[in-house]
Amino acid sequence: MSGALPSALLRIRDDVQSMHAYAVQDATGMVKLDAMENPFPLPSPLQAALGERLGAVAINRYPGARVNDLKDALARSVDLPLGCSLMLGNGSDELIALLALACDRPGASVLAPEPGFVMYAMSAQLQGLSYHGVPLTEDFELDEPAMLAAIAQHRPAITYLAYPNNPTANLWSASVMRRLIAAVAAVGGLVVVDEAYQPFSSATWLDEIRTQPEANAHVLLMRTLSKFGLAGVRLGYMLGATPLIAEIDKVRPPYNVSVLNNECALFALEHASAFAEQAAEIRAQRGVLLAGLVQLKGVRAFKSEANMVLVRWPARDAQDDGAATCVFEQLKAAGILVKNVSKMHPLLRNCLRLTVGTPSENQRLLSALQHCL
Repeated sequence: MSGALPSALLRIRDDVQSMHAYAVQDATGMVKLDAMENPFPLPSPLQAALGERLGAVAINRYPGARVNDLKDALARSVDLPLGCSLMLGNGSDELIALLALACDRPGASVLAPEPGFVMYAMSAQLQGLSYHGVPLTEDFELDEPAMLAAIAQHRPAITYLAYPNNPTANLWSASVMRRLIAAVAAVGGLVVVDEAYQPFSSATWLDEIRTQPEANAHVLLMRTLSKFGLAGVRLGYMLGATPLIAEIDKVRPPYNVSVLNNECALFALEHASAFAEQAAEIRAQRGVLLAGLVQLKGVRAFKSEANMVLVRWPARDAQDDGAATCVFEQLKAAGILVKNVSKMHPLLRNCLRLTVGTPSENQRLLSALQHCL
């Protein structure tokens, strides 16, 4: 085995061997505020009802027509615009990978503002597409001239616009979005509006798709049920013009959504009011967390339209780029796990990303941050 391994490793692409795997932090015994999960469990009565329902699922059979029931339920829940269809993915990650696969023509590229979701670049690289990141402005807004120039230069097959963005948690200017979407149309590309955090946002691009269908005919809207409260279920969906969805759906594995995932998602949609109440509480707690953060001397908390808050920790001097890492380690020692994004992009220097938790978790976090000061 040991003798054959070096030769076998040579079969793995060089760029894959040079990559870092997506890292998931060990959260055992920690207050987990690092992954933008819904912190509230399913209410006990619904846990029992879901358990009974899943117990009756035919797990000995491949997924069948029940998948169409879920698609129909999702279409009703979003009031799917006329002329649009939707497809399912094993979380948004799979949909992003499928888009890269479907658009992998010679010379094709992917473009996105940065900092943003790391899977846009990773999926492009794994599929062999070139990737072009365009830095945001210092206040995390879209750099419209730079984006327009990049679109004209690279003519991307796919342009991602997260709405709101991760990890900055802000919504882009709608007028800037419209102009960028028009610019992508002019070069014959697709725009993917990623609305992973829609349950916590004050706006949705679906309204634009509904009222301006021609201007958004090349726009795909992507959402996930992870932030809705089903992060462990792995269920994402993407909607857009029926001819576009029909082509992308051809590269989807035939049984990519399991019968258990499918049934969990149907159950959740049938009890959407319970999840809506949880989302409302998270939005309220976001306000509490932001109010507490602004009381911390020198700390800058950025406005949020998601279930996370980006915070810049005060540096000791202009050369200090380790303040956030120091706070991250202190919080970890206190049993609180957040996301250290300070090394992800130069614009995120000394920044931590905090997931909005339960009232008690948020208070514990604020107390720990006061101690760090």
